[in-house]
Amino acid sequence: MKLSLIIRGQHPHGDPTGHLNDDLDLVRCADRLGFDGVVKGSHYSAHPFEAVQQIPFLAYCAAIAPRLRIICGLVLVPLHKPLDLAEQLATLDLLSGGKLVFGAGIGYRDVEFKAFGIPRGQMGARFEECLTAIRRLWTEDFVDMKGMGFELDHATCPVKPLQKPTPPIWIGANADVAIERAARLGDCWYINPHNTMATIERQMDLYKRALDACGRPFPAEVPMRREVFVAKTRAEAIRIAQPYLEEKYNAYRSWGQDKVMPEGDHFDHAFNELLEDRFLFGSPAEVADQLNRLNERLGVNHLVASIHWPGMPNSLALEQLHLLAEEVRPLLRPDA
Repeated sequence: MKLSLIIRGQHPHGDPTGHLNDDLDLVRCADRLGFDGVVKGSHYSAHPFEAVQQIPFLAYCAAIAPRLRIICGLVLVPLHKPLDLAEQLATLDLLSGGKLVFGAGIGYRDVEFKAFGIPRGQMGARFEECLTAIRRLWTEDFVDMKGMGFELDHATCPVKPLQKPTPPIWIGANADVAIERAARLGDCWYINPHNTMATIERQMDLYKRALDACGRPFPAEVPMRREVFVAKTRAEAIRIAQPYLEEKYNAYRSWGQDKVMPEGDHFDHAFNELLEDRFLFGSPAEVADQLNRLNERLGVNHLVASIHWPGMPNSLALEQLHLLAEEVRPLLRPDA
């Protein structure tokens, strides 16, 4: 089981330098403790939080933690032009020594779609066109292609990724149609942190059927992001984490995250109901058991752990990294 750390980089306003230094301390600690990768998401206009941007942050991580994989999780692909993304990400693969993972998603927030002038109804088509163009730019010398909002006229990506033919492409997906898209276009489905296990099990069956329909094998790497908190007991984990994680999920509600989830999955629950079947909370043995069951039930073999939420003291997050590396990881199935 691989372990990676996601740095959301979302904090209360007021101390951007201090917050950035805290996040970089987490990256250095994850590197020292033998984590496999660092993940950074991407949002624009991220009110009510202060937040730094994905690609420059990950480029800095590649310099201070050169052992770690550098994972974009996720790039909101339809908001961007393919030539720009192809060159930026190829550069990031070069800077990291060939350790980039290109996590790709569509997004769901109207404030972002409107700011970039992208009609919501075009998101799926733009995503597919842009991803196709990026692959071609990475693997062909010159590309001629016209899509929604771009035209490649014998265009070239002057720096190709070190990884051949391309860096791994993880596709994040919540809705069923997006799961099928991940099977067609990605190297794997990057399983979301929000849906309940019942929904994810159903969608994993859908994903496997879609892979079969495309004649593609089940991926060797199956990543999943989850909210994680380890303490002496499950009750203590809930008590400590709840104030910070509740704040984050209140923001998700205001952003409309659960409006793009499958029918029946939403965040309109009290916290004790919300955490059931979603979050990995408990003692080291309990969290390890939950991870082992995810591996058995779904084939998950890469946990992207979210252990730090807005307002949480960095000392708590650093403690979580040690608990995961030193007390949870040794209890994981050796073949996971």
